[in-house]
Amino acid sequence: MITANRLRRWSSAQAYRAGCRVLLLCAGLNMPVMVWAGDYSDHGAAKQVIAAAQEAGVDPDWVQQLIDAAERQQSILDAISRPAEKIKAWHEYRKIFLTDRRIREGVTFWSAHAGTLQTVSTRTGVPAELVVAIIGVETYYGRITGSYRVIDALATLAFDYPRRSPFFTRELEQFLVLAWESGKDPLALKGSYAGAMGYGQFMPSSYRAFARSYTGDGAPDIWDNPADAIASVGNYLRAHGWRRGERVVTDGIADEPDLAVFEGGLKPKKTVAALALKGLQPAEPLNPADLATPIRLEEEDGMRYWLGLQNFYVITRYNHSAMYAMAVWELSQAIAAARAGS
Repeated sequence: MITANRLRRWSSAQAYRAGCRVLLLCAGLNMPVMVWAGDYSDHGAAKQVIAAAQEAGVDPDWVQQLIDAAERQQSILDAISRPAEKIKAWHEYRKIFLTDRRIREGVTFWSAHAGTLQTVSTRTGVPAELVVAIIGVETYYGRITGSYRVIDALATLAFDYPRRSPFFTRELEQFLVLAWESGKDPLALKGSYAGAMGYGQFMPSSYRAFARSYTGDGAPDIWDNPADAIASVGNYLRAHGWRRGERVVTDGIADEPDLAVFEGGLKPKKTVAALALKGLQPAEPLNPADLATPIRLEEEDGMRYWLGLQNFYVITRYNHSAMYAMAVWELSQAIAAARAGS
């Protein structure tokens, strides 16, 4: 069955093809087709992308038109290949996100979407302030969401960045399916240089798996609809194991801790009792049988310690960094305190 959306998309693709033909005729018959067809029309790896999208039910001619329209962006390759910046200490990293302005604008965002945040919190168990903080860290409450066309970002990295080509090729495939299923204009959607999109900076695979419409109707609009973005962030955390009403992190008291214990990754693997035997105890009572992640970060006056619980680990599933999760957590608490005092 050909739905109205698919008919519209097919018509748009046909119009795009016709437009290219007109441009070619106006420019002269000797104009090389590649000038108008984009940078990846004849790229060998594009066949894999077209085949994968077709297997998912997407019209292959429509996919070809989009690959024809994709443009290689050298600035994306420069950005992703740039040598890693100096790793910041926690106290330096924290200052980026724990600012008076970001806290103040978090309160404003919460007030503007209080009903939506309350509903999503009830549905998912994720506190409103945490959803606000993630959106605040990711895009400054939707103000800085990226200026690259997603099709350009993903095609450039899939076809011209061999080190991570398999990952970005899959994300390009997911993006094409996303656009086909949602009816979104794939040439208009913008995001980061890595293809992350919307208020919450979802990659295409995360969008397809976890994005949700707040009302439950139609495709989630995480680009222009804050309610859908809020619902999607809440659902992402819920789907990754958020535990309603449980703690996130607690201060730790270190007594000559075994430093090797901090090298076990982000997932809670050791019990609170086992960590105590290694020299790290919780500052507040915890069930000795609970699993926790030992955290050690550099403050200006020395090292500070925490025990991250299951919900802390869930935040790291959004971005695989203890400093990221701690920044989100502390920003969420600062926003909640500021709102309560306003």
